[in-house]
Amino acid sequence: MVSIDVSLRPVHDSDLPVFYRQMNDPESNHVAAFTSPKAADWTLFETHWKGLRESADVVARTVLADGDVVGSAAVYGEPGEREVTYWIDRAYWGRGLATAALRGLLAEVPERPLYARAAADNAGSLRVLEKCGFRVTARASGFAHARGAEIAEDVLVLEAEV
Repeated sequence: MVSIDVSLRPVHDSDLPVFYRQMNDPESNHVAAFTSPKAADWTLFETHWKGLRESADVVARTVLADGDVVGSAAVYGEPGEREVTYWIDRAYWGRGLATAALRGLLAEVPERPLYARAAADNAGSLRVLEKCGFRVTARASGFAHARGAEIAEDVLVLEAEV
């Protein structure tokens, strides 16, 4: 098996066009389900990322695989309610990159608890989260912009180790 070096670094301006392309892939959007309609508008997308990068409450990272930009990972939100999010280019799904990226992010942001949400039918994302120690604690429903419908969503938590 060929190993892929996965690393995280701060987001650079040059990453944004790559993120924009990745986050506007129709199949990826369908799987993720809970996407922002702002992602389809470059100006809104760029403004959103500027805000993330300038916020002291957000840890946003670019995910690299063998030096190539393959996605993003972040922690955001109020203390005690902070959530993780990540996005990996569909061309790299199924290779363990999301798990490696999330583990790297969790090592960088040691506070707990941390929360995550995933479409209940997004088996890949749920598997990544569970491999990283998150456990499903609730089922909710919400409007999934990418699917144009209300769907089930799992809420997960990563507690502090005892």
